[in-house]
Amino acid sequence: MSELKKEFKYFMNDLEKNIKNKEDLEYVKGRTTEFMNVVLEQMEHILNYKEDKLSQIEKIQKDLSTKINNIQREIEDIEQDIYLDDIDEYEVDDEDNYDFEIVCPYCDNEFLIDLNQENSEIECPNCNNVIELDWTGDIEDSQEETNFGCNKGHCSGCHGCGSMRDEEDDM
Repeated sequence: MSELKKEFKYFMNDLEKNIKNKEDLEYVKGRTTEFMNVVLEQMEHILNYKEDKLSQIEKIQKDLSTKINNIQREIEDIEQDIYLDDIDEYEVDDEDNYDFEIVCPYCDNEFLIDLNQENSEIECPNCNNVIELDWTGDIEDSQEETNFGCNKGHCSGCHGCGSMRDEEDDM
């Protein structure tokens, strides 16, 4: 604003030098001052409006930041509930290797094994049947294998041993 004031003062001095008639000079200076006052009021109005909008944005940003922090705490609580509470159910050795719970599809025996993805099969300690381990998590492959190797109806989509195979043979 100080640059604007300097320019205005220079403008008024220039008018005084170049307008010889005192009445005309006073008229031009008066009208110019009135015009500049209107311009400055509008500029002040715009600045106040922008400051208000900026304050509103800062308040909204602060509120959003608070909400995001609250959501983050909720997510951390959920992660705690899901992951850490579940880990408590299993034994943890000193090297942070977690045991993995297996339910035998043949005898429903539940037992723990060391989480080792190099093992592709494990023997049930109760019924001694070999259980294939699929570490890829591909549900479709494991369901197909289970449907054709069904034992006591433990597979999804079948109604007991052999019924899935019989339905496919009828097709």
